[in-house]
Amino acid sequence: MERRVVITGLGAITPIGNNTDEFWKGIKEGKCGIDEITHFDTTNFKVKLAAEVKGYNPEDYFDRRSAKRLDKFSQYAIVAAKEAWKDSKLDKEKEDMTRVGVILGSGIGGLETIDKEIAVLLQKGPDRVSPMFIPMIIGNMAAGNVSIELGAKGESLSMVSACATGTHSIGESFRMIKNGYQDIVITGGTEAAISPSGIAGFTNIKALSQATDKNRASIPFDKERNGFVMGEGAGIVILEELEHAKNRGAKIYAEIVGYGATSDAYHITSPAPGGEGGARAMVLAMEEAKVKPEEITYINAHGTSTHLNDSGETTAIKTALGEASKKVMVSSTKSNIGHLLGAAGGVEAVICAKAVEEGYVPATINYKVPDKECDLDIVPNEGRDVEVKYAMSNSLGFGGHNATILLKKYEQ
Repeated sequence: MERRVVITGLGAITPIGNNTDEFWKGIKEGKCGIDEITHFDTTNFKVKLAAEVKGYNPEDYFDRRSAKRLDKFSQYAIVAAKEAWKDSKLDKEKEDMTRVGVILGSGIGGLETIDKEIAVLLQKGPDRVSPMFIPMIIGNMAAGNVSIELGAKGESLSMVSACATGTHSIGESFRMIKNGYQDIVITGGTEAAISPSGIAGFTNIKALSQATDKNRASIPFDKERNGFVMGEGAGIVILEELEHAKNRGAKIYAEIVGYGATSDAYHITSPAPGGEGGARAMVLAMEEAKVKPEEITYINAHGTSTHLNDSGETTAIKTALGEASKKVMVSSTKSNIGHLLGAAGGVEAVICAKAVEEGYVPATINYKVPDKECDLDIVPNEGRDVEVKYAMSNSLGFGGHNATILLKKYEQ
C-alpha cells in the first residue's frame, strides 16, 4: 500500500535570513539579499555581486575544532538540518533511528576548501595540504555529517544533479517513504560555492550577471536579465509518513503528492528547445498527484534570470499546464536570494511549504521590463494573500536534469 508523505519540519540558512522565520519574513517583505562579494577580493573579477549568507559565524554553531574540519557547505547543511529536526519536535529517544534516512546533496561540494588547499599545494608543496582536505570537500559529506549529528541510521545518500539537486533529493525521499523504505527522511540541499574558482568558472561559461546594481542583477523574467547571481546556504525539510506524524501529534506544513524527474538528453548547459524536459517533469508530478493543471495555484519557478532558462521555462509551463497556464501564479524567489545551485530546490521547497501553510504567494521582486517571451503571471513586485491548495516547485540543472515536486495543503 502506498503511504502518504507530509512535511513536519523546516530549516533554512539563506542570504536573507539565517533561520526559517527570518528567511520567510524576508521573502514576504520583498527583501533582496544580493550585495558586493566579501568572501574574497574581486579586484580582477568581472562579477562583483553575489547573495552571501550574512552575519554567519561558525563558532555560534560549532566548537572551533569542528568548524575547522567542516567546509561551509557541510556547516550550512548541519545548521539547517538541526533547525528542521527541532522544528519537527521529533525525539531521538522515541524513534527507531534505523528508519530515519538522510538524502541531501550539493551541486559542487567543498569548493572554498578546494581553492584554499590547492593554493597551499602550489605554494608550500604536497606535505602541507590538510589531512582533512578530502573529508571536507567530497559532496556526500553534508549528508554524512547530518546523519552523524542527528543519529539518523537509515539510508544516507547524496544526490548530485547540479541545480536540480535539492528537488531531486526531496523527490527521491518522498518515494522512499511512500514505498515503505523509511518513515522519516531529512532532505534538501546545501551549497557554498561563492569562491574565486566558482565565480570565475560560472563567469567564463557566460552564466553570471555582470550587473553592478544589486536590484537589477537577479531579475527573472525581466527583458533586461543577463545571467544569474550566485547564492549560498541550505534548505532542509523533514518528510514523514502521515500516520507516523499523526500518531505523535506533529504539526503538518503540507503534504507532498507528486514528483517528476526527467532528462533533456540534449545539451550540457542549455535546456532542450521549448523546455520539453521540464514540461514532462511537471506533467509526471501532476499525474502522480492525480491533479488537473487548473488546480495548481502557484509555481515556484526555477527562474534563474538567464535568457534561455526563463523563456524556456515559460514555454514548458504553457506546454504542461495548457490553458491553465494563463491563470497560474508563477514567481522566482531567486530575485530575492540569487541562485543557490544545489541548495535552490531545498530552499524553494521551504518557501512552497510556507506558501501552502500561510496562504501567501511570494513576488518576483525587482521586476521592471516585461518580456513577451515570459508572459505568465509572474506576481511582479508584490506578493499576494491567497489560498494555495497546490504549489509546484521546479528545478532544472546543467546536464539536462529536470525535477518537479508538488505540494498540497494538508487535509485529513
